[in-house]
Formats: sequence, structure tokens, C-alpha cells
Amino acid sequence: MKKVLLTAALVIFASTGVSAQEPEVEKLTKNTELLRQLYSEGLIARIEVDKAEQELVAAKARVAEEARLADLKAEELKKAEEAAKVKTFVKPTLMPLSKTATVLRSTAGSWSIAGLSSVQQFFSKTFGKPLPTSTIGQSATHNRMRWNHTNAVDVGLHPDSPEGRALMAYLQSQGIPFLAFRGAIPGVSTGPHIHIGNPSHRL
Repeated sequence: MKKVLLTAALVIFASTGVSAQEPEVEKLTKNTELLRQLYSEGLIARIEVDKAEQELVAAKARVAEEARLADLKAEELKKAEEAAKVKTFVKPTLMPLSKTATVLRSTAGSWSIAGLSSVQQFFSKTFGKPLPTSTIGQSATHNRMRWNHTNAVDVGLHPDSPEGRALMAYLQSQGIPFLAFRGAIPGVSTGPHIHIGNPSHRL
């Protein structure tokens, strides 16, 4: 009688293990449960159950690892897509600089004074010192000259200096608008500097 039950059980066992449509863990779980039942009825040795349980644990570990790798790949793909989006706005070289113009201008892209930290980080990492900002937002000088400077930053660098050229190259590569003054302009500029942001408007 036991032999008949064992044969029938093994047929069931075989039929549950050959379905390629079921996930591996699901199949091994069913097989392990069946073997446990057979063991409880005294039809198979404990070693068969132990082996099945070990295979189930290993399968679950493989599934977990595959899920982890899939999540990692998805995260890497997301980062690559975000980097590609940023890269489309990057200009590889600085605009040609006039040797005679007093004002240099790049108006491509957009700007908010909240983005100043990224410019400061670039400058400090590149030159090992803080960005020499002379004005952040509105100032008494701009009030006196009647310019709306609330969303702009002035940096005390000459545009022809190595630091000034590097800063302008960075701003252009990031699509940040700027004006660069080589000298003083009555009613407009008190001296050489780089204005980060869109041109100011009259108050």
C-alpha cells in the first residue's frame, strides 16, 4: 500500500516540477511542501526534505539577487537618462570673445539666484577658494543706479583673467546667462565684473 502511495506521490511531484510557466521559487515551494507531507507520512527520508529546503532557500536568494541587480540597473539607467538630458544643454566651448568690446553677453538658458550654490561649488573646487561675489541680489549701489538686481549676482573678476574666463566657460556650459564688463560704464557698471543672471531692468 505504501509503495502505491509513494508512486502516486512521486508522479504528482514530477508533474508539479516540470511546468516552465511557473516561477522557480513557486515550483520549489510546492515541491518542498509535497516532500514535507511525504516525510510526515513516513514515505521518504528526511534528507530529501532537507535537500529540497536548501534548494528553495538558494532559489529565493537568486531571485532576491536578480531583483537587486534589476533595481541597480534601473537606477543606473535613470541616472544616465538624467545626465543625457543635462548634457543636451551643455555647450563644449566658450563663445568667441571680442578683444575690444567692453561688455560680453550670453543670454542662453535660464537662471535663479537659488542656483548660486552650484556656481560657488564649481569655483571653490576649481580654484580652492570662495567665489568672490561682490553683490548678491539688490544692493544700495543698484538702488542708486535704479537697476533691478534682485535675481542676479555680481562677481568681482575681470572677464579676461584666467578665473574670469573659467567662470564664464562654466556658466555658458550650464546654460546660465551672464554679462561680463571689462570696465566701468557710467550708470551701468562701476568696474570690471561678471554679472550672473539675466540683464537687470530699470526700476
